[in-house]
Amino acid sequence: MSARHPTAIIHPAAKLADDVEVGAYSIIGEHVEIGAGTVIAPHVVVTGHTRIGKNNRIFQFCSIGEIPQDKKYAGEPTRLEIGDNNTIRESCTFNVGTAQDVGVTRFGSNNWVMAYVHVAHDCQIGDNVILANSTQLAGHVHVGDYAILGAFTGAHQYCKIGAHVITGGGSIVFKDIPPYITASGYPVEPHGINSEGLKRRGFSSEQIAAVKRAYKTLYRSELTLEAARAALQEQAAQHPEIQIMVDFIDHADRGIIR
Repeated sequence: MSARHPTAIIHPAAKLADDVEVGAYSIIGEHVEIGAGTVIAPHVVVTGHTRIGKNNRIFQFCSIGEIPQDKKYAGEPTRLEIGDNNTIRESCTFNVGTAQDVGVTRFGSNNWVMAYVHVAHDCQIGDNVILANSTQLAGHVHVGDYAILGAFTGAHQYCKIGAHVITGGGSIVFKDIPPYITASGYPVEPHGINSEGLKRRGFSSEQIAAVKRAYKTLYRSELTLEAARAALQEQAAQHPEIQIMVDFIDHADRGIIR
């Protein structure tokens, strides 16, 4: 039996690995590439200049690679790139990029995406990320590796969410969230570090203690941001895991939550 349902519509120019499964009534567009082992459920639309890697599973009613929800978009051949081993649950929407940014929405590998998630144009999502139900990412949002965004988290355009961050359900992000932080609220506020997540990822007790010290420097010391950043740079000399916090602050275009 063919792994591609007879009711599926697959453009003859689309490039699908031989073992890609396509469910009933799904539509695969002309400029789509899909890697080996990927499963496309029924009633999925994959369109645009979209490249999907290996061993992904995309559930029913998803819209993948549609044009941006951006009035400035004028039909440019921008792209969506999805890595390997991702699970994308029901009714998610991923858009291609825009010419006003790098022109590509990137979604890494080994990510777990729950139902009703929106990933807008030009988002840059890392690896091993969890996006819980109804997470909504506006255009140009960056999410670092191992971040976990709780259900109904919303991120304003151009916000950056650092690696190993975890947000509570219903959080609204208007500013950048540095790595390692637990944050929640409307607007989102810092509430310590994601120590449990760091333990699960193999951080040592010494490394976690260094991250806690860095958090206190940034949020409890009453230092200015400039002075706190300098102190973190000194700490990074002894504890390299702190360097990503320093680099994040240097590139926080919207300012960090504080």
